[in-house]
Amino acid sequence: MMQYRLRHKDPGSRARLGQLRTARVVIDTPAFMPVGTLGPVKGLEPDDLYDMGFRLVLNNAYHLYLRPGHKLVADMGGLHTFTGWPGAILTDSGGFQIFSLAKLCKVTDEGVTFQSHIDGSTHFITPETAVEIQEALGADIAMAFDQCVALPAERDVVAEGVRRTKLWAERCQASRKRGDQALFGIVQGGLDRDLRVRSARDLTAMGFEGYAVGGLSVGESKADMYEMLDVTVPELPESQPRYLMGVGHPEDLIEGVSRGIDMFDCVVPSRHGRTGSLFAKSGRIVIKQAQYAYDERPIDSDCGCPVCGKYSRAYLHHLFTTKEMLGVRLNTVHNLWYFSDLMRRMRTAIAEGRFSEFRQAFYRDQERQPIGADTADDPEADRSIDV
Repeated sequence: MMQYRLRHKDPGSRARLGQLRTARVVIDTPAFMPVGTLGPVKGLEPDDLYDMGFRLVLNNAYHLYLRPGHKLVADMGGLHTFTGWPGAILTDSGGFQIFSLAKLCKVTDEGVTFQSHIDGSTHFITPETAVEIQEALGADIAMAFDQCVALPAERDVVAEGVRRTKLWAERCQASRKRGDQALFGIVQGGLDRDLRVRSARDLTAMGFEGYAVGGLSVGESKADMYEMLDVTVPELPESQPRYLMGVGHPEDLIEGVSRGIDMFDCVVPSRHGRTGSLFAKSGRIVIKQAQYAYDERPIDSDCGCPVCGKYSRAYLHHLFTTKEMLGVRLNTVHNLWYFSDLMRRMRTAIAEGRFSEFRQAFYRDQERQPIGADTADDPEADRSIDV
């Protein structure tokens, strides 16, 4: 069974340093999880991720249920054997797909009836089914089935989602069979402070191994998202990990950590890499722009990744504009390296009691303010699905 140990708390913020111990690996937190929706992170091998320092990845139970099927994965020895990943795996239960594929879903207290976005076939998922799927997949950490409500929404709609999330969480707990798999509850509540607190208290009373903050990064402003973290995180136990689902822009990682979040996942680094948007200490570089056609510099002179150590911006510009497959891979490697290094530098700052200074330096380097613009118009802010 997974164990969490709180190692250090930053004196100037709510940032904290910890460790997650699973049967396979130890994960230093705060940690970022790359997203491998169907198993792999697009274009990369497991060794690529491990060499970057990642020890935990996210796979999506909903998508793996549809193809190749959770029973096939179980017959192949589980996700670790099937994908060749030596680290730990967290699976998302599919609750977010109720939100993202709402036009194909019908939600009742019993469960969710939906049409496959692949072939139109009809399926019915209950909390019990969601646990069964994740146990068959063999993840180290499974997520309870929850209802993520689209925003903006009337309070009674959000309250109904909170009620149903509690009901489903209880049924997930009752249906567990594997003793070697941790189960996290998911706090909902939209942008309503009282409902967030209610949901957090409902779930913590059930005794999950960890707790996630869900229902954010769905079009709300960053200020609203951070306010909900300020409301929710203090309600979660200090002795267990806290996971902010589907949030992963660098500034969001900084702000989440400053509020006591331990775990993150998002498609941002890999998807941005595929669309030619590269992260650097000074901000974002859109490599397709003509200004980089003759640029001999690396993406980021302060980066230690193998891409920056070998290739110029001009070459990466050439690969992207000519649609060479290598360009997508190199961009993804760089972006994920940047995210891994950002988390490492945050952990070091927390350990040394200087996280607040680190946070200020991050914004100063990018010439930005601590709370940025809304994410609603950002097409790359698509949480935890990379298909």
